[in-house]
Amino acid sequence: MFRKDYYCLVAGLREYSLESDTKGFDAPALIAEIKEELSGRDRKTAELLYTYYDIENIVALRAGRERLSALGNLSRGELEQELASPSRLPAPLGRVIAVFDAAGKEGGDADDGERVDMEQSLERNLFAAYYDACARSSSRFMRRWSAFDRTLRNISAAFAARRRGIPVAEVIVGTGDIESALVRSSAADFGIKGDVAYVDQVMLAVSDEGDLLEKEHRIDAIRWDMADELTLTDYFDLDFILGYLVKVNIIHRWAALDAQRGREMLRRLVDGLKETGTLPDTETDKNRTTI
Repeated sequence: MFRKDYYCLVAGLREYSLESDTKGFDAPALIAEIKEELSGRDRKTAELLYTYYDIENIVALRAGRERLSALGNLSRGELEQELASPSRLPAPLGRVIAVFDAAGKEGGDADDGERVDMEQSLERNLFAAYYDACARSSSRFMRRWSAFDRTLRNISAAFAARRRGIPVAEVIVGTGDIESALVRSSAADFGIKGDVAYVDQVMLAVSDEGDLLEKEHRIDAIRWDMADELTLTDYFDLDFILGYLVKVNIIHRWAALDAQRGREMLRRLVDGLKETGTLPDTETDKNRTTI
């Protein structure tokens, strides 16, 4: 497959980031603009990144919660349609929804013979199907990022479950060597320190029960650093843009949780673009970087 480069789009990221001094940092609008500039194939890959938020929103809808993430691909109405008749979500996720829907109907047949574990919740099945879909993506970033993201979330959930006396097996998504160690090991670090470099950072974050925002900030710092690492040799291609979008997602979250940290992250995003040479380094830019 030939790689498509997005020289104009990457150069335009400067404007997307620095307009925030007058309009506010509108992540959903920024994401939509970026998606519009992508080829059809690459847009589907970007949408796969945001399918994670669609799953969160499906879970929220089924729980009767009103507030949904603004980062999902699908609106509330579209999500309700998906729950009734899946058609727009990736096929593996649609199959999970259909199987659970059939199981909930009297006389329904819930056995699709593949990848749907009815002993687990709909949420865990959807996320397992999501990470499987990401693992088959043509994008190297999506494959590596999703593997990292699943591992980070599983490790964080395992430490939290252990502290609360909950069986770790009940909070893990997917299967693999790391997941097996998390379920079976009684070691303080689950015996994975040699395989996962950031285990100590997660342990430190999860152990800080006194400041939940600080804990979340430490976990997101791990995500940010990984986005940098995975795009270290990418400059104008889709993988670079996906890494940028991951950071936009983090900033969007912190702009709501803690405005000061959101501003700091936005500055870091712009500074990172300058360091890669994709943005000019000017005093004017520094003065305009606010939320």
